Amino acid sequence: MPTPPSRHDNINILRPALLAEYPWLVHGFSTRAGGFSGEYGKDSLNLGFTKDDSRATVERNRAAFLTELCSNNKPNNESSLGPLVTLRQVHSDLIRLVDSRSDSDLAGDGLVTNTAGLLLAIQTADCLPIILVDPKRRAAGVFHAGWRGTVKRIVEKGVGEMRRHFGSQARDLKAAIGPGIHGCCYEVGQEVRDKFESQFVYTEKLFRVVEESDPAREKYPMLFLSARAPGHSELPRKIFLDLVEANRQQLLAVGVPAKSIEASAVCTNCRTDLLFSYRAENGKTGRMMGVVGIRK
Repeated sequence: MPTPPSRHDNINILRPALLAEYPWLVHGFSTRAGGFSGEYGKDSLNLGFTKDDSRATVERNRAAFLTELCSNNKPNNESSLGPLVTLRQVHSDLIRLVDSRSDSDLAGDGLVTNTAGLLLAIQTADCLPIILVDPKRRAAGVFHAGWRGTVKRIVEKGVGEMRRHFGSQARDLKAAIGPGIHGCCYEVGQEVRDKFESQFVYTEKLFRVVEESDPAREKYPMLFLSARAPGHSELPRKIFLDLVEANRQQLLAVGVPAKSIEASAVCTNCRTDLLFSYRAENGKTGRMMGVVGIRK
């Protein structure tokens, strides 16, 4: 793995406490600070090949991030892991088994492996990065869960793929849900709610509905109890999706214990000082990574 000629000291990697007890595991979620990009604020750690940033700068950011990720996960600061294995993400439920560093040009939104020496990564900027680890069989996976992937049950299918390929049992798995947009900010349309209602019996737990206020209606509520005249139609509603809870419910439904699920409390839309957010920054933003790997 290349070492950058210089690096910032303020790279901040979020590491779930749930996974910290496994010295053979490399894992982490990147944040915004500590890189070399200037397109998304000074010294940004953009890890995605976006149209606004140069490839050379992103490669430099990735090298700095991986150096920090691997050195902080191993006392002697040596890394026995190779380059990243990434995906061309398509908001799907496609999950790829990776057993070689030569795997490339993969399309999908999930990666699983039990091969030591690989680093699996997905990119996010509001969607959830989710890491699954099987400590008994030394297997791991990482998944990209936006609303489309979530309604297609990508993390639920990820558990199934780990069972199929490695013999993993849901009761043995550890799940870490990284930073993403939370229910406080993730406004969606009625069509999104309809899709969830067609798939999940617990949809009511996942959505929050807020009616827009109307001062006249609040001051004279009796005027609105009879048949509505033109202009007195129902007020517009705002619908918010709790993407974290949606994925937590999928994990619970397939048998992952509640105590074995850890979710970041940080919302990307609320914390653009710390994290990239596609929605908060109107599409011009960098990309973070969720990464997992097994040491040789």
